[in-house]
Order: sequence, then structure tokens, then C-alpha cells
Amino acid sequence: MSAHKKVKLRQATIRDLHLVKFWDTQQHVIDADPDDDWNWEVELARIPTWREQLIAELDDRAIGFIQIIDPAEEESHYWGEVPKNLKAIDIWIGEKQDLGKGYGTAMMKQAIERCFEENKVTSILIDPLASNAGAIRFYERIGFQFLEKRDFGQCKCLVY
Repeated sequence: MSAHKKVKLRQATIRDLHLVKFWDTQQHVIDADPDDDWNWEVELARIPTWREQLIAELDDRAIGFIQIIDPAEEESHYWGEVPKNLKAIDIWIGEKQDLGKGYGTAMMKQAIERCFEENKVTSILIDPLASNAGAIRFYERIGFQFLEKRDFGQCKCLVY
């Protein structure tokens, strides 16, 4: 059975607080997202219409996190002025021992399927750090196409 079939996505809840805060202390997660404070205590309790926060599980063991947003509706306007009918995805594997096993690919494929379940969605944005060569290879292997270099706050990113 492929990793895609074994990995399941479920809604993240406040019960996941300890887990996601622990994942935030892992060096590979920090390397991918060094500046963000996700304000987990507040955000896990909120379910705005423009966002999904999901926990990826493998055989009922949490292995990763995905956030899917509508960048035109998102409250902080992180993406700036963007057209309607887009989605943006943040993804990470929680623990280092789960890297390189196909779980991220399985998670991303399911997230992409979720995004395009809405017929109006035309494209998906991602913004890996320009320094994160592994993430860039991952996104390009999945089929994302480079659009531009862009600074988000202090972070130099590549937009796909």
C-alpha cells in the first residue's frame, strides 16, 4: 500500500496544541519557517471560513501539519493583493525520523486534491524559503512552477 493511501488528514483541534508546539521546536521545522509565531493557542480554537488546519496521521499517529488558506480572504493579507480563486498551502513533517519516506508527498497530493475540489480554484501558491533547497526540490518534483523571488517580512522566499 502506498504512503498516499496510508496517510490521512483530519481537522486540527485545540487537543493538538502540545503536539504542534513540540513540532515548532524541531530544527527542520524551524529551518523551514524561522520567523513565524503561529499563535497556536488562539488559532487552533478558530475555524475561519478562509482556512483549514489539518493534522496528517499515519496509522493514527500524527506525523505532520498542513494549512490551506484562501490568500485573498486571509486576515493578515500575508500574500498581499492576489486574485480570487487561489489557495495557498503550508506543510511540514513534525519529526525528523518521518522525513524522506514519502509522507510529505502523500500529504501534499491530498492537500492539492482538497484545493481543487472547489471548481473555482485556479491555482495554488507556496512560498518556500530561498535557502530551503530540499523543499524547493520537493515542490518542483510535485509539479509546482517557479513564479518569482519575494520577501515576506525578513524571509527571502521563492513563490511557486
